[in-house]
Amino acid sequence: MKAPENKLKRALAANQMQIGLWVNLASSSATELIGGTGYDWALIDGEHAPFDPTLIQTQLRVLGQFDISPIVRVPIGEDWVIKQVMDLGAQSILVPMVNTGEQAAELVAATRYAPEGRRGMGAGVARAARFGQIDSYLTNANDEVCLIAQAETRLAVENIDDIAGTDGVDCVFIGPADLSADMGHRGNPGHADVKAAIEHTVGRIRAAGKAAGFLHYDHADFGYYAKLGVTFLGVGSEASLLRVALAENLRAARAATSG
Repeated sequence: MKAPENKLKRALAANQMQIGLWVNLASSSATELIGGTGYDWALIDGEHAPFDPTLIQTQLRVLGQFDISPIVRVPIGEDWVIKQVMDLGAQSILVPMVNTGEQAAELVAATRYAPEGRRGMGAGVARAARFGQIDSYLTNANDEVCLIAQAETRLAVENIDDIAGTDGVDCVFIGPADLSADMGHRGNPGHADVKAAIEHTVGRIRAAGKAAGFLHYDHADFGYYAKLGVTFLGVGSEASLLRVALAENLRAARAATSG
């Protein structure tokens, strides 16, 4: 038995739109609800949510019940963090703050076994290979890695050709919040300068033959980003969607019962 096929990697390479959600609440019940709703992917946010390795493993198990592609965003692109998350069973990894082609190449090496890379040989006793039950895991594990590099600074925009042109990078995800802050427009990712940078960056990513990713919360703009060339589209997080739904429910109740 070989490592499982990575459906997300295949879909992005085929230029198929993949729509998903950020997972921030670290709730197995909320994640189970997401898994059964029909999204293409769900991203376990190890950068800005309360996930430790045990919780990440639990979330991967919950999502494993469904026809959905799990992704883990690591908090930092260090070898030991990436190695641990991949041994937990993550085949798709998003790494924040990738600023240069050299950094992207180092991440490719961190996610692959030798001789193509330097990932540690620990999967035989880890969940990735079902604790040794996938006896041929090593034969194709490298081929099933989906590496998503997150470009979210002016430096990353300047180096986007090198980042997107790195062999082994499947997708470049643009982080609008950090990019806008780095450009001097903190809290305003819709600023004209930021939008222009995003449009330029998506164009260069697509020119390199890679998938472009983006996270956005306004339904009215989803079509715009699709036309721009984004095929890895995050449409919110379960935390934000719950907050909006709760606020709207209370507003409707207050309106109906006032007076």
